[in-house]
Amino acid sequence: MELSVVNIQGKPTGTKVTLAPDIFGIEPSDHAIYLDARLLQARQRQGTAKTKDRSEVEGSTAKIYRQKGTGNARHGAKRAGIFVKGGTFHGPKPRDYSFKLNKKLRRLARKSALTYKAQDNRITVLDVLAFDAPKTKAFLEVLTALNMAEQKVLVVTPANESNVVLSGRNLPNVAILKASDLNTADILHADHLVLSVDALALVHETLA
Repeated sequence: MELSVVNIQGKPTGTKVTLAPDIFGIEPSDHAIYLDARLLQARQRQGTAKTKDRSEVEGSTAKIYRQKGTGNARHGAKRAGIFVKGGTFHGPKPRDYSFKLNKKLRRLARKSALTYKAQDNRITVLDVLAFDAPKTKAFLEVLTALNMAEQKVLVVTPANESNVVLSGRNLPNVAILKASDLNTADILHADHLVLSVDALALVHETLA
């Protein structure tokens, strides 16, 4: 699949790039996409929820009344979970929600997500994306020229270009990633992908 390269004014430069068929033209795997997206969301969970059990709450451990003869149910300490201010039964503990996925499966997920974007013609390749100074207005002008001002856009850069990041970080519908950090969840979340020629080359190199 070939795409015309455009400049930041949205006009064709006269050159074309070829999207690698083994990355942008595979048979998509929806299950791989689901697993990788779930892994990324699981890794973002803090896992810090915590409640106190009966060994951690404040209170006496003495038996509150004798075992038999009171007519009441038998009880031990006031720390028992059925009492007010007692410990919690089987409450959450700090934990890590992440799980393991094979590298090949995660690579398949990214390729599948990119294939869907290519099939829907939602990939734009720029000759270069750079700014002399951080300026949100200039970034918005680029999106307007590309007819993407109202869309959720994922901009992929070849490296951590500070002027691009600082120019786009205040735009609510824009996410900016290095090509090496490209992931399934962000690809799916975006309505449109914008890559520079150099970023596309790195994507080919990373996922080949």
